[in-house]
Amino acid sequence: MVAAALALTGCAASAGEAEPTESAPVGADAPFYDLLPDEIKEAGVITMAGDTHPPYRTIEADGSFTGIDPDLQAALSAQLGVPFEIVTSSGLDAMLTGMLSGRYDGFNGPVRATAEREAQFDAIVWMTTRTSYVYTVDREDDFPDSEAVCGKRVAGVVGSVTETQLQRLNEWCVAEGLDPAEFIGLEDTNSTILALNSGRADLVGTTQASAIDLIASKPGEYGYVMQTDEQGAGVDKLAMFLPKGNGLAEPMLAAFEAIFADGQYTKIMAEYGISEAEVDKPVLNPNTAP
Repeated sequence: MVAAALALTGCAASAGEAEPTESAPVGADAPFYDLLPDEIKEAGVITMAGDTHPPYRTIEADGSFTGIDPDLQAALSAQLGVPFEIVTSSGLDAMLTGMLSGRYDGFNGPVRATAEREAQFDAIVWMTTRTSYVYTVDREDDFPDSEAVCGKRVAGVVGSVTETQLQRLNEWCVAEGLDPAEFIGLEDTNSTILALNSGRADLVGTTQASAIDLIASKPGEYGYVMQTDEQGAGVDKLAMFLPKGNGLAEPMLAAFEAIFADGQYTKIMAEYGISEAEVDKPVLNPNTAP
């Protein structure tokens, strides 16, 4: 797994600036093309920030992206009439800053929707998650349940939902008289897996979908435990982010609603084995909408 993770990291560093969504029809006859802002029509493309974060995005050896994100973008593109391209970026802060500066039109995360973030970004919620903690199978006996995460070293992506959820878990740990876990903040998912495999971390904190994908890709090498409601987990709403004022919120929401209605959303989620993370409908700005 270390070798695989290193290979992906190398691809991320050497990949071209942008990878267009393929096989998506383009044109003014698309259902929601007229809703697009003039800037997007003139550019002829929607530019999204992206990093390696399986199963959402994986950078292949040829520099192309595969995963849930490109598949969703192809479906959305058919509704909007312009293709998407993913520009390689590292770290959530860099992606958020890049959107605010106009370098990126959006980021499909999935990122946790919060009232604070919705002050600067329009958030379209399209899935949910519960935080999971991945361990190497040789330590399975050390992690019978999520209480065992207390006092351990947890690698996670800086600014991700894992960082917030671990804070909630630590509050529970302390209340139970247990040591809090240590968060090791890293730039991307590959780095967290490397930290686990090298022994720098005891666990990787990630979304349930990512945990399932990792275990499926490397059977017999990993296991995971999920944070419970009692430990502050709840269910987080994960969203696509679009900078406020860039004119994409209305057409993008309409496109999401269309792929929910025609079954493409359900099909994509099922293909990646994360149907339990589906939402009934996409929601715009759930924390701040009137």
